[in-house]
Amino acid sequence: MGDAARLWIVVAALSGAISVIVGAFAAHGLDLRTEAGLKARDWLQTGSHYQMVHALAMLGVCALASADLLNVRLSVVALWLFLAGSILFPGALYSLSFGGPRWFGAVAPIGGLAFIAGWVFLAIAAFKRSIG
Repeated sequence: MGDAARLWIVVAALSGAISVIVGAFAAHGLDLRTEAGLKARDWLQTGSHYQMVHALAMLGVCALASADLLNVRLSVVALWLFLAGSILFPGALYSLSFGGPRWFGAVAPIGGLAFIAGWVFLAIAAFKRSIG
């Protein structure tokens, strides 16, 4: 993967950093004396958790592809799906927590599907590499 792997590592690292920032804000920056504050915290924590997991997943894909354990073409598809999921799923929850339009709630499942598809493509990438 070479230079592309380094770019994906940067993307994953920035995604992880955003996840930590949002998680810290959820823990310390909200008025938790209100129902709205508690709901916002839950949305931010859920989004932050999924974003961090998939930032780490992107790093793992890069490492496995660099170790020649994955079909590179399919692993890149998994990376794009993890990135799309990391934008759509947490992004929708972050938006809702900051008072964004309620229809953003319909975007979150699309991000969730991208996450699932990314894991499926990762499995296929490993399988295809094992059989040539």
